[in-house]
Amino acid sequence: MEKDDLGVEATQNSLSFIPRSVDSARVLSGESYAYYTPCPTAITPHDKSNPTNGASESTPCVLGVDEAGRGPVLGPMVYSAFYLPIELHHSLLAKDHSFDDSKALTAAVRANLMHLLNTPGHALYESCGYAIKLLSARDISSGMMKPGTAVYNLNAQAMDATIEIIRGVVEERGVDVREVYIDTIGNPATYQQKLERIFPSLKITVAKKADSLYPCVSAASVAAKVTRDVALEVLYESVLQAQAIENAPTVPEGWGSGYPSDSKCVGWLRRNMDPVFGWGNECRFSWGTAKEMLEVKGGARVDWPADDEDGNGMLSEFLLASGPGKGSGQNGLREWFGQKQAEII
Repeated sequence: MEKDDLGVEATQNSLSFIPRSVDSARVLSGESYAYYTPCPTAITPHDKSNPTNGASESTPCVLGVDEAGRGPVLGPMVYSAFYLPIELHHSLLAKDHSFDDSKALTAAVRANLMHLLNTPGHALYESCGYAIKLLSARDISSGMMKPGTAVYNLNAQAMDATIEIIRGVVEERGVDVREVYIDTIGNPATYQQKLERIFPSLKITVAKKADSLYPCVSAASVAAKVTRDVALEVLYESVLQAQAIENAPTVPEGWGSGYPSDSKCVGWLRRNMDPVFGWGNECRFSWGTAKEMLEVKGGARVDWPADDEDGNGMLSEFLLASGPGKGSGQNGLREWFGQKQAEII
């Protein structure tokens, strides 16, 4: 995955184009969601009401799946399924528009291709559709930090995202997908066998470097990468606005690539860590980088009230009780929750 350096300058320049796959309100709220483009005019889906009607034969399509943002500590992970008529697969994507693995394209080229995909009247818009599953940093961490056997690891979340968007295109929207190409997670054979059991009617190919081998996967790579980058910029702009409201000092170099190996990202996390709550919806708390900062490098520990033996303890009773260190009424609430401390460097 390409480690773009995202910050103030990128934010100011890139947010002029926000693709429909980026729902800013849901991104800021920490919500995961799916997005599907309308079925393009060049594709006739299955006629579910009268499948035997020969006058409305469906269009055979190819579909590719890829992701962006698997490794960063900041921002969402995004999966994309990209589909178009099989007969246009190579001519439209590879020959006419030079789609390639998103890592091999510049940010400007990716953004332009995504803009064309969202421009009515353009050949890409009229012939191609795509689906997006955005998994928020909050939900990724929540799943990974579940106790015991309930843990929902990243591979399982990625697999479920892939299944959801394929099913959304094929079963819910009736697109006649014949061939599916997917960039692998782990062992390609194991991944492919699982998907073949779920979708027995599809010809599925799971391969390493599929984003460089199959144009539809390259296009999915671009859609996922641009969606993630813009979502990350939406989050960063929100952080800047919050700092401005609080009159907090801002650091113009931004938070870097968002990867734990990036010193600029680590520096931003240190400077912007709340001693109790850490960070906002932009951060994956389940990542070791974030855990270490909170647990070892200054995170304040909070003693939460425990339930009584019968499990009937009421938090409101604890908060509103009078006594040393608690106070009473609204003042007690404020004193119990405490005050935000000075910025940790």
